[in-house]
Amino acid sequence: MSELSVNHLLGIKYLTKGDIELIFETADQFKEVINRPIKKVPSLRDITIANLFFENSTRTKLSFELAEKRLSADVINFSASQSSVKKGETLIDTVNNILSMKVDMVVMRHPNPGAGVFLSKHVNASIINAGDGAHEHPTQALLDSYSIREKLGGVKGKNVVIVGDILHSRVALSNIYALQLQGANVMVCGPKTLLPKYIKELGVNVETNLKKALEWCDVANMLRVQNERMDISYFPTTREYTQQFGINKDLLDSIGKDIVIMHPGPINRGVEITSDVADSKQAIILDQVENGVAVRMAVIYLLASKIKQ
Repeated sequence: MSELSVNHLLGIKYLTKGDIELIFETADQFKEVINRPIKKVPSLRDITIANLFFENSTRTKLSFELAEKRLSADVINFSASQSSVKKGETLIDTVNNILSMKVDMVVMRHPNPGAGVFLSKHVNASIINAGDGAHEHPTQALLDSYSIREKLGGVKGKNVVIVGDILHSRVALSNIYALQLQGANVMVCGPKTLLPKYIKELGVNVETNLKKALEWCDVANMLRVQNERMDISYFPTTREYTQQFGINKDLLDSIGKDIVIMHPGPINRGVEITSDVADSKQAIILDQVENGVAVRMAVIYLLASKIKQ
């Protein structure tokens, strides 16, 4: 297979295992490109991409913009976090206005789950979901899997635990789909109040004891607590959360084996992970950031090649 089975990247659940393999093989080539002295390729000189961010973002937005510029695409940035674009109709109007400027692809982050799917049915452009509410964040899951593959030689058969605020995390859901598609064993670990009721239906193991989860896993993906999505308190205090679900060097050393530590960022140092763990040799957090550019280049390139047809 030399092309994706989809015309948009709306979520991992729409991809096949072959799609993921193709994205990773393409990312391998782009990773080599971004480590050259001249980091640009002229692949998408005739493609215009609009970045629409209806929610604040630093790393994802920068990563997409860099990926687009490395591919020589024309880039339009639209930051709507301060605007009143909230309802579907206004969303379509906003996007159609942007598309009338002859935009080929839209990268969108939106607070409403399903916004990308909704948009893909109403506009004539390729849509990449850069995070929709607490639903999915497909490129983050792809770069996470890509980083595991790079570090451990593959994803199949690996034990991966996702720790923290599973309930509000689009990263967790996309990671579960991506890891299972590639044959990994997935566990979630966190306070019961931050585990969704449907979690066992996704075929993952559930553990509320962090030490047991770490003894089981090859990889621990630490999530931050998403206070901005919480309207009630899900645990007594941050200090108590850290004592039960935060990783520190002593805990890591007590396990008796090396596990890979990941984090999608931004890190709340001293809450879910201490600085000495985040900056240790076991952590591949900065590799994830570097791989994010290569993986997003691969996704954009593969979707753009379908537009050109």
